[in-house]
Amino acid sequence: QEQLVESGGGLVQAGASLNISCVIDKSVLFLHAMGWFRQSPGKEREFVASISSSGDMTEYEDSVKGRFTISRDNRRRVMFLRMNSLRPEDTAVYYCAGTGRRVSSSARQKDYEYWGQGIQVTVSS
Repeated sequence: QEQLVESGGGLVQAGASLNISCVIDKSVLFLHAMGWFRQSPGKEREFVASISSSGDMTEYEDSVKGRFTISRDNRRRVMFLRMNSLRPEDTAVYYCAGTGRRVSSSARQKDYEYWGQGIQVTVSS
């Protein structure tokens, strides 16, 4: 049973927008920091964005600043990533991550113990 499940990926053209979501399974009591990471073919998984438990603190990788927006709805147990002005270089498998430890927000993969299986986002030129 997956504890984090991503949805909403797909194929879009460059310049388009896409929303992806991450649902937290009920078996997970509460997640403090949550984040999105991505992995392109032949590359290591990299940080995209993170958000604190209350949503008041966010961080972004430089190449997505101003284009991507991370948010969460704790009542619905869902985290979102709104991606605007998509580029072919944004093509990757996107992973959501979370931690039950009291971490406010983190770009470090080692800070997260919960991971989704990943969802493909493909941006055509």
